[in-house]
Amino acid sequence: MFKTIERNFKVEYQYRLFFAQGLFKEDNTLFRDLVKGYKDEPVKLLFVIDSGVAGAHPSLMDEISAYCRTYSENLIHTQSIVVQGGEACKNGEEHVNKVLNAINEYAICRHSFVVAIGGGAVIDMTGYAAAIAHRGVKLIRIPTTVLSQNDSAVGVKNSINFFGKKNFVGTFAPPYAIINDTDFLRTLEHRDWISGVAEALKVALIKDIDFFKYLEDNAMKLAKRDMEAMQYTIYRCAEMHMDHIAEGGDPFESGSSRPLDFGHWAAHKLEQMSHYALRHGEAVAKGIVLDVAYARLIGLITEKDLYRIVSVFQNIGFDLSLPIGSERETDELLKGIQEFREHLGGQLTITLISAIGVKHDVHEIDGALMKKALNLVNEISESKAV
Repeated sequence: MFKTIERNFKVEYQYRLFFAQGLFKEDNTLFRDLVKGYKDEPVKLLFVIDSGVAGAHPSLMDEISAYCRTYSENLIHTQSIVVQGGEACKNGEEHVNKVLNAINEYAICRHSFVVAIGGGAVIDMTGYAAAIAHRGVKLIRIPTTVLSQNDSAVGVKNSINFFGKKNFVGTFAPPYAIINDTDFLRTLEHRDWISGVAEALKVALIKDIDFFKYLEDNAMKLAKRDMEAMQYTIYRCAEMHMDHIAEGGDPFESGSSRPLDFGHWAAHKLEQMSHYALRHGEAVAKGIVLDVAYARLIGLITEKDLYRIVSVFQNIGFDLSLPIGSERETDELLKGIQEFREHLGGQLTITLISAIGVKHDVHEIDGALMKKALNLVNEISESKAV
């Protein structure tokens, strides 16, 4: 009889978040130095560019080509392909297959780089394609929205939507590096400028009252597109996300608690129900305030804190109304709780707060009280609108 063979091993990961301005200007060596630091010889690069970014920055592809020619001793530019921006690129396999075909056509190997330039959806989809090609091609993320620079591109997850469910198919695969370039923020639609702040408020509410106070004090500046306030917001939010991944003890979400998805059970369902007309950050704002209202109704937080939180969201410019007009739609939204549990597995764990800056996990949700919370949020939103 053979004995069971058992071994333990650890895999170390390191990935870095860089900050830049004018990344592909020829006098900016950051990108060249990053690739050279991996291997001091020519490295193949495949660029995948969000169509929205390509439209807002029409010279970008030429700049990338010129940059790679300038530093040809380290950079081999195989191709730049443009993919559909926004959530549409994650719905099914079409765009994943476009990236996989390019990886195959240009012989991108595990010592090459796929460089994803775009919003969170394009970063997610491209990361998934890179993770499954050759069991993992190296990925550099260059996020171009507030939400992707402070949240989605910072994590270790990649995904697409399937069966009508958000992020049903995906991988955990840390990128080689992330580079936040401020220049991409200047051309954002105002909706995209605002929506990413929801993720900053999320981490502040569950982890750091001082950061919440900063967002509270600078809400009007953020609403008016003050770049200095936004840069700090992105920096601090990204830092807290990376700290959580590195120090939280569960980077690949093996357990049942997922605090960084505070407000997300409703957000994901609202996105789906709106056929993704809602931006992710807009849905997250609604989901967070819904869960904060629920926390108030079960006595976890004070009415004063509820209205304080609501005011910050509204001062930044969020519409908090929940687009639910019937009992059927309410029931459909509440299905998001079970779908959230199924996505993670194990015991239902929903993160709430017991005070600003203090997370509080619960393992069951009172459906009747959640409906009351929904009505409360809409009442508050309507009173603000008047």
